[in-house]
Amino acid sequence: MELKRTAFKAYDIRGKYPEEVNEELAYRIGRVFAKSFAAKKVVVGHDIRLSGPDIRDALVQGLTDMGCDVIDIGQCGTEMIYFATYFWQLDGGIMITASHNPKDYNGMKLVREGARPISADTGLKDIENKAIAGELGEIAATKGSVEQKDIMADYVDHILAYVDKKDLKPLKIVVNAGNGAAGPILDEMEKALPFEFIKINNEPDGNFPNGVPNPILLENRVATAKAVRENNADVGIAWDGDFDRCFIFDEKGDMIEGYYIVGFLAKAFLDKNPGAKIIYDPRLIWNTIEIVEEAGGIPVMCKSGHAFIKEMMRKVDAVYGGEMSAHNYFREFTFCDSGMITWLLVLELVSKANQPLSKMLAERMQRYPISGEINSTVKDGAAVMLKMEELYGPKGQVDKTDGLSVAFADWRFNLRISNTEPVIRLNVEARGDKELLDAKTKELLEIIRA
Repeated sequence: MELKRTAFKAYDIRGKYPEEVNEELAYRIGRVFAKSFAAKKVVVGHDIRLSGPDIRDALVQGLTDMGCDVIDIGQCGTEMIYFATYFWQLDGGIMITASHNPKDYNGMKLVREGARPISADTGLKDIENKAIAGELGEIAATKGSVEQKDIMADYVDHILAYVDKKDLKPLKIVVNAGNGAAGPILDEMEKALPFEFIKINNEPDGNFPNGVPNPILLENRVATAKAVRENNADVGIAWDGDFDRCFIFDEKGDMIEGYYIVGFLAKAFLDKNPGAKIIYDPRLIWNTIEIVEEAGGIPVMCKSGHAFIKEMMRKVDAVYGGEMSAHNYFREFTFCDSGMITWLLVLELVSKANQPLSKMLAERMQRYPISGEINSTVKDGAAVMLKMEELYGPKGQVDKTDGLSVAFADWRFNLRISNTEPVIRLNVEARGDKELLDAKTKELLEIIRA
């Protein structure tokens, strides 16, 4: 079977099955991973995709051929691999997932000891080169063992420890697992929580009968929003396929942009950890900075992307980090992202506030209106970036932490070229002026798309 490099991305491996991601590639990655990190014991799991078990078997074969023992936790979410790697003090973990991609995709997320991410800068490029070239090392004289093990109870206990259960009210919540891997976790958590769960698309199903589990797509928000309204629910939550991200809906059924959740949780963490550092990404910044500084914390900007955020959090010992893309990171969760801790913390805040979620966030959303991330297909992203810097840079404050950011007195924008597709991503925010926001967004898009 011909092997392609196209599945190797900046932070993970992801591509069409079996053209780009297949059993042969998985076997070779297993061999190279074990050799590169001198791994003696590794945890492996997969999400709900139909190709997951076959890829898992090939990956396990590659690991054990090198003398590496494997703990197989079966169907799970990405954060369960992070947790297992740390909790069992293993040499690494590999999650077989393509997250929110279509059903004919699969891939892998790799971590080393302590659940530290392996990205293009920290070993993934080397794994790619050796796997494609067939530089797999010598097969071990004694092959590794395979053990099936259940981590559900320990994982759920850890997740629930992030909230004080006595503060939780019997809220009515819509939970939409999107037929992804979140359903069984919600069933387990439900036993320990006072909430009334209204479950939709809860059964894991790799055929994705209700669409790809990707709540960023507007059409995929409809079911959650409708269920919230029909059931007069207090909150709605939807997850992507491997549930490392969750998306929060208020009691009106409106989805709250991940940007506002960052500031919301930052304030809660600073109430409990005065003076702590909070990480945020450069795409949208003003709301987060203002909240963190007013709460006595220290805001620290970091390039977006989980590998960069986790590295920066470790470096400055940040208590919490958040991206506008709905990735939320927690120091006590080995600086990793979790789509389960996030919604629990939000519901704890709603329980304590005695007011609806929409009211809790309304003032911040009016204070800093945003465009939402807008993608434009372009032939030459670099040329567009150059043109935008020439047009706007001389009049504003330029920052290149991640793509191009230009800030003015009352509005700012960030423009980034996608790592994975021929699109350029635009985010715009303003200071309390929705009309200005709309006008500037339109102006920028006309130039980008010209």
